[in-house]
Amino acid sequence: MKRETTHGYAYLPGVMQYSAGVVSMPGYELVRVQFLDCLPMEQGFAHIEDHLKGLGLPLTAFCACEMRSPKPFSEVGFYDFNKLYADVLREWGVMKGDDNPIARSNVCPIDNPPESPSFYAFTYAVPKPNAIGGDFVVAGSGEAPEGTGDYAGNAICPGRTDPDAIAQKARFVLDVMAARLNGLGQTWDRVVTAQMYTVHDPYHVFKNEPDMQRARKQGLTWHLAHPPVNGLEFEMDCRNVSCELVSKG
Repeated sequence: MKRETTHGYAYLPGVMQYSAGVVSMPGYELVRVQFLDCLPMEQGFAHIEDHLKGLGLPLTAFCACEMRSPKPFSEVGFYDFNKLYADVLREWGVMKGDDNPIARSNVCPIDNPPESPSFYAFTYAVPKPNAIGGDFVVAGSGEAPEGTGDYAGNAICPGRTDPDAIAQKARFVLDVMAARLNGLGQTWDRVVTAQMYTVHDPYHVFKNEPDMQRARKQGLTWHLAHPPVNGLEFEMDCRNVSCELVSKG
């Protein structure tokens, strides 16, 4: 069930490192800013802080982000990364304890990967007179249940990358996307941007999965990238926000 914040959006509770998704409340819309070049995490947080303060918004208006990492983490490495990330959110007053409202994706591009975990884009809520709400960002999911503490050990078709395995992994991820959309009061028909992250040929998934056909209604963006943890092969996220900007960082 969604939880409302006091700063223009509600979120679906997820795991410590991110929520399952966010949706703007009436009187607010979501704005997404994509960096022309990824910013290392510390520099990215500073840029987000300056950007929000420059608009007269509290840091708690920050609601979602997309990150890029050099290569997939080990389970221990992912835990350490998430701790550093969450510590900043707690300092900002965005995160209380382990209750994290920020929706997030974090993947590892095979072309021009960053030297360290970096911000690719961020999203925030802004007041907008007469806005009906309903802008949303669904957090990224790979093909393993979250909150298990061991992604690779719980992955769908672990260790396999044959076409049938990729199709099963994609089916799991599509079901997660649909469940998160439903939890936010949304459907595939309202998705404007869907992003897929895999280094494997997904054409058979495009062709045969009805939900993938819905996901690509407005065009599906395929990033040649690995999910963030060793042992995962397929990830997606999706969104519909009112305003998208590009920052030179």
